Amino acid sequence: MSFSTDTKNELARVIPEKDCCKLAEIAGFLRVTAGFLIAGGGRVRLTMTTDNPAVARHFKGLIRDYFDVDTELDIEKAPAPRKGYSYILTVTDLDDSDSILRETGMLMVKQKMNYISDGIYRDIIRTKCCRKAYMRGIFLGAGTISDPQKGYHLEFVLKSNTLAKDLRHLINTFDDLSVKITRRGDKYIVYMKNFQYIRDTLAIMKAYTKVLELEDVAISKEMRNQATRMTNCDNANMDRTLDASERQRLAIRRIREMDAMGKLTPKLRDLAELRESNPDASLTALGEMMDPPLKKSGVNNRMKRIIEFADKL
Repeated sequence: MSFSTDTKNELARVIPEKDCCKLAEIAGFLRVTAGFLIAGGGRVRLTMTTDNPAVARHFKGLIRDYFDVDTELDIEKAPAPRKGYSYILTVTDLDDSDSILRETGMLMVKQKMNYISDGIYRDIIRTKCCRKAYMRGIFLGAGTISDPQKGYHLEFVLKSNTLAKDLRHLINTFDDLSVKITRRGDKYIVYMKNFQYIRDTLAIMKAYTKVLELEDVAISKEMRNQATRMTNCDNANMDRTLDASERQRLAIRRIREMDAMGKLTPKLRDLAELRESNPDASLTALGEMMDPPLKKSGVNNRMKRIIEFADKL
């Protein structure tokens, strides 16, 4: 089961406490899943379609609880190229369909003519708790989230540019949240890729288990990245140590070939002979071998003098 499906299954277990939040969540879900069966006389029968059975059960119960309306649940094979099944909720009574559409702000009247609105009905999301519920509803209907092991990406796939802009405005009302809009074919995508934005959005929608999982993944990634940085740093230090050792050995070899070891001071000659017999030792280790022992900085200064001497030969 995908991370996105798990997230929706968790959100489908969240039951809003306030009636206003129940209505807002239903409105968000309807806005992206509603379909209409023409019943004649300009009236329609309302349907809602999802590919998640837990989501279907959730809204069947939520609509019954808020509107006192029972919906029929039908299961159909999902149309190609999708796999699995579609779960279709149908409000069979025309009056009930009309009532639900009007109260959720989808069915409006202009010049005595009914029409289906395109964006988010502002009266539904006046309070912060209702904005949270609306976001949860619209995510359950049209949202997806990537497996955080592969990357951070949360998006809402919408059919209308107006709805996309309204949703962006809604999300941006929350502190430190920001989303972008792009177009994919005939769909409008409201998305975020920032880890903190996605974590906070999941918390706002009350997917608390997924928030913890997301944070666990982020911590694991940071630990792996830190280990990689430390390994790279160690390798770089090792490379620098080996390069320095090679330059020192080449300088000492040149001094030998020029029969100039006797021209070095006793201290420099002792260090050169130590390097010859311990080609892979660090400067610190060479200093500990000397009598008396010498600090790394002292060994480094003497090595520089040996190299300078070799360069002049």
